[in-house]
Amino acid sequence: MERVQSLDKTNRINLLFDYYRPLLTEKQQLFLQCYFHDDLSLGEIAAEFEISRQAVYEHIRRAEQMLEEYELKLNLAEQDRVRELQVEHLKKLVNQVQDEHLREQFKRHIADITQS
Repeated sequence: MERVQSLDKTNRINLLFDYYRPLLTEKQQLFLQCYFHDDLSLGEIAAEFEISRQAVYEHIRRAEQMLEEYELKLNLAEQDRVRELQVEHLKKLVNQVQDEHLREQFKRHIADITQS
């Protein structure tokens, strides 16, 4: 159970990092990249940058907090998630349309929307 929670947290941080990376400091970006993307331990990061494990932990913890605050205020990741659910729902509805020509027009329109 704890491993699943850890994986969920990693996935969430990676998702938020994709949206809000430019809003973080270079050091926060670097440490999050090392820890969550490159799967380095706190000790490995600390050795690489010649700082304490506690300092690395604090940088990562603060960066995580910043990502969560940005999402709370801007809500970009949640809006995309809702849009994806709506598109999937539309695709299901389109597949129920009996007229093949009309169904293909709808599919093209959905594809155009999702690509922009």
